[in-house]
Amino acid sequence: MTALPQGLPLAAEFPDAGREQWQHLVEGVLRKSGAQDVSGAQAEAALTTQLQDGLSARPLYTAEDDTAADPGFPGFPPFVRGGRVQGPAVDGWEIRQPHADPDPKRANESVLADLENGVGALWLTLGQGGLPVTGLPQLLRGVYLDLVAVVLDAGAEFPAAAEQLLGQYAEHGVAAADARGNLGADPLGLLARTGQAAETAAQLAAAAALAVRCDREFPGVRALTVDATVYHDAGASAAQELGCSLATGVAYLRELTASGLSGQAAAAQLEFRYAATADQFLTIAKLRAARRLWARVCEVSGVPAERSAQRQHAVTSAVMMTERDPWVNMLRTTLACMAAGVGGADAVSVLPFDSALGLPDAFARRIARNTQSVLLEESQLGRVIDPAGGSWYVEQLTDELAHAAWTWFQQVERAGGQQTALGSGLVRERIAETWAQREDDLAHRREPVTGVSEFPNLAERLPVREPAPAPVGGGLPRVRRSQQFEALRARSDARLAATGERPEVFLAAIGPAAAYTARSGFAANLFQAGGIATVLGEGAGAEALAEAFTASGATVACLCSSDRLYAEQAAEVAAALRGAGAERVLLAGKPGGPGELPGVDGYVFTGCDAVAVLGSVLDLIGAV
Repeated sequence: MTALPQGLPLAAEFPDAGREQWQHLVEGVLRKSGAQDVSGAQAEAALTTQLQDGLSARPLYTAEDDTAADPGFPGFPPFVRGGRVQGPAVDGWEIRQPHADPDPKRANESVLADLENGVGALWLTLGQGGLPVTGLPQLLRGVYLDLVAVVLDAGAEFPAAAEQLLGQYAEHGVAAADARGNLGADPLGLLARTGQAAETAAQLAAAAALAVRCDREFPGVRALTVDATVYHDAGASAAQELGCSLATGVAYLRELTASGLSGQAAAAQLEFRYAATADQFLTIAKLRAARRLWARVCEVSGVPAERSAQRQHAVTSAVMMTERDPWVNMLRTTLACMAAGVGGADAVSVLPFDSALGLPDAFARRIARNTQSVLLEESQLGRVIDPAGGSWYVEQLTDELAHAAWTWFQQVERAGGQQTALGSGLVRERIAETWAQREDDLAHRREPVTGVSEFPNLAERLPVREPAPAPVGGGLPRVRRSQQFEALRARSDARLAATGERPEVFLAAIGPAAAYTARSGFAANLFQAGGIATVLGEGAGAEALAEAFTASGATVACLCSSDRLYAEQAAEVAAALRGAGAERVLLAGKPGGPGELPGVDGYVFTGCDAVAVLGSVLDLIGAV
């Protein structure tokens, strides 16, 4: 057998391509787009995308950019590359599906259907927002508790819920050593959700008592959850979500060690819950950074390095879920689930695509669990250990995100810790600032939402779902990316229900189709994102367009054409439309130059404040 050459130089016959050569090619592309005065590093910087937390995504990463800290090896500190040596390669991550149906009988049917079709763990919402705690025995009827992990989320009722579950283990004949799951105590997460601090001290004491009991009697059951999704759901950035989780975890370590547990035993009682979004690279980096940061916390807390791996539960983001065109949510959750698996999550929950509409039906639950099954069994994503490892982009993003999160964590600690920072309003204020900036990006469609702010379908028929129980509230808000546009669509729906017609805008197409099609298509997409139907009016000259406008019954018009034809005809067409009764005349194009013309009240263009424009049009038309 012939020995292989050292290094296996497959590209040896090709000359090396340097960064300068790549930048030169970028310069040529930018010149074609109108950027004439950029070269070298400036050309590269022009393609850089700014992210939250002061992070950025550059267009090119090479070995010379690799300044990240050593990520180590899978299963070894600092656990950047995973908490287990074998990763998910042996049995995949844990498929953990949520259930919040308040009817015990229906919930039991759903649970059994999930378990029969690939789900390995149950995540049960009890108390307010879910099933009554006393209904837990009926929900678990027929469930083999020695084979299934059960995770509780019972809010303020976690002590009673824990007693119910531990009692079920005994009633089902499950040995204490075989019980697996999490009792879901999270007093600081509850404080963040409700804003009610009166019972926090007692809840911390009750959580610590459960942790001591689990440590002594139930080695496979954890007592506490550090639920960082409460901050994500309020609009927090990735670094803020991570920093708050670290501060909460540190607070729990202090409480548990004060109750007599060792640092190692205390850390073993915690499971961390993070949101996974359709931004797959940021999600991957977030989970990797979380393990690195927690390993550092454990190190300074005296926890043996080999025992400092963070147990992670990733949940597809509720913030990214839409009510409108909800089927697109299947794509979002698939990306998020993939990112969670690649990022090394120990357990993953996929929210059903209709979760923003109410209680999911059987089809939605099936799609949710099968999303994970396809990724594990058909795509075999779990067969690869840390598939993102070694990517210069992912490693650098992980490192930068870790530093940003650690900075925020230190600010919270200097403010007195997570409980104090929640009480003082520090956490709320910082998250509100972050969300306000993101809402501005969403309103200007710099962050598009497919099916809502982009490519809406006014003719869609939404699936009807039974309302879900109202979750606990009173503290940090719950936000969704699509909420501004969906509020506009709701106004349009109300107009439709009251009058039988949607509000309309007349698109005055000036000139031949080649001149107006691009901007008329853009305008139609924009107006429909606010629930406003569009009528395309074509005609030779201002008089013909004015007649078509009158026939449409609309009161608002938008001119659509090329800059050249705007300069030649827009003023005349605008005047004719005014004479035909138009209360507002808009123009599809940026103001300034040939697009800024007399008789035009406003402009719609890529990057405009779409929410403000659409809201003003609905106000004018008289939509409620």
